[in-house]
Amino acid sequence: MNWPYEWQIGWRYTRSGRAGRRNGFISFISGVSVAGIALGVAALIIVLSVMNGFQKEVRSRMLAVISHVEVFDRDGAALPDWRATAAKAAQNKRVVGAAPFIAAQSLIARGDEMRGAIVRGILPAEEAKVTDIAAKLRDTVLAKLEPGAWRIVLGIELARQLRVREGDQVTILAPGGQVTPAGVVPRMKSFTVAGTFEAGHYEYDSGLALIHVDDAAKLYRLEGPSGVQLKLDDVNAARDVGYELAGSIGPGLTVRDWTRVNRNWYDAVQIEKRMMFIILTLIVAVAAFNLVSTLVMTVTDKRADIAILRTLGASPRSVMGIFVVQGATSGIIGTLAGVGLGLLVAVNIDVIVPAIERALGVSFLPGSIYLISRMPSDPQMADVMPIGIISLVLAFAATLYPSWRASRVNPAEALRYE
Repeated sequence: MNWPYEWQIGWRYTRSGRAGRRNGFISFISGVSVAGIALGVAALIIVLSVMNGFQKEVRSRMLAVISHVEVFDRDGAALPDWRATAAKAAQNKRVVGAAPFIAAQSLIARGDEMRGAIVRGILPAEEAKVTDIAAKLRDTVLAKLEPGAWRIVLGIELARQLRVREGDQVTILAPGGQVTPAGVVPRMKSFTVAGTFEAGHYEYDSGLALIHVDDAAKLYRLEGPSGVQLKLDDVNAARDVGYELAGSIGPGLTVRDWTRVNRNWYDAVQIEKRMMFIILTLIVAVAAFNLVSTLVMTVTDKRADIAILRTLGASPRSVMGIFVVQGATSGIIGTLAGVGLGLLVAVNIDVIVPAIERALGVSFLPGSIYLISRMPSDPQMADVMPIGIISLVLAFAATLYPSWRASRVNPAEALRYE
């Protein structure tokens, strides 16, 4: 091979260190450094993949019930023409579905039981275009929501809390009241439970009820839908599309995307992911800087070799390059091994975790406690690539000082006792 001699000697030192031909202790320390980098990189990939998996799972369950973007009247009044608003929003190429809605916070009562919930008025046929849960239930329980029938579909947890089942009666207490000679009387309306839905997200299973949009308009004294829900071709584009629609949809309307509806959850997930990335990157940094001790010992062991190279005409820069190659090679081997191990575990975590649970006789995610009973994983190249690059940069940085020290070795001093 016609590689520069610095590369060839650096690679030879790397191989000799691995085999332990001259110094078994240096070989051991070098192996520990490489293993540390590999384990740190693998841990970072696995943890971020699991966090991505949980985020994707919760988000999919959340977006099964809510739309990607909502357009509604700023004052909560009815839209003059919801179809015209939907058509204007559909001019954005990312909008693939639209449906009208009315949403209001209300109390739902059954006997002595009373719970607060969001009551959403929908058109079942149109709602199926924007939410997965409606598409799933369109031909079953949602088909029972007819105008004037005064029927309601409850989240399964909300139905359990109210102790009702299909065919039972519940009473909705609407905000605001009626002024009568006897004073202000709460506005109430009795509904028949048409069925339940289960989204797998506790917040909505315990706090959402669906009725027909015409019944909702009468109950809340509106002339029609107060907003339009939109479905996009890419859920991750919701924030950008929301900004675009806010500037083009017209005055008096407010645009809100799903990341703002669930802002606390969304921001918490992003912060947690960043913090885990920083914390686990420190583990990779510690492992990478173990290369410093390895190279320092290697330089001490190779002082005679360095002196001979200098007397043969090698420049300090060339000597430094030899040990940079050696350290960088260890970093590359550790990084590649870590990426391979991390992806292997992340992709097969649905097999590995159950095997560990069976071996230990435990359950990490009991179905009776957690909504998600399996360990999800979603490795993404957007995470893997920065991890690999950071690991390589840290390993390269760790080689600079020992390599510089090697370039400063005095040949006469090094050969005096040889």
